[in-house]
Amino acid sequence: MTVELWILVICAILSLIFPFFYNWHYGQQVGAKGLMGNRETLPERRGAAIRGLRAHRNLLENLVPFAIVVLVARFTGISNFVTVFGAVLFLVARLVHAITYCAGIETAGIRSIAYFAGVIATLCVASQLLHFVN
Repeated sequence: MTVELWILVICAILSLIFPFFYNWHYGQQVGAKGLMGNRETLPERRGAAIRGLRAHRNLLENLVPFAIVVLVARFTGISNFVTVFGAVLFLVARLVHAITYCAGIETAGIRSIAYFAGVIATLCVASQLLHFVN
């Protein structure tokens, strides 16, 4: 299995772990019994609970295009320095984004930089697919 696929698996596992983080924080706000119900009458999430939910949604929105380009690259047999670099950059960027978002760190736009680094990482992998077309 290629490095790119391993990183895709790690990102998928990260997306499965996220709900435990933000639901634990939400449980601190509303109690365990509140989480076991249908949650229709519960108050809005706040603090780390809402930031974690937003970070998770952002990860999922960015994971779909990344997964597509990684899987197409694998299907076409493309794996090189650029695709590996893009995959590693994506993982690091998404981890930085998640940590800074969940922790509420807003220093110097770190979260925004991490977001755009993840987008650029996906484009790095996608750029290698253009070589397959030619």
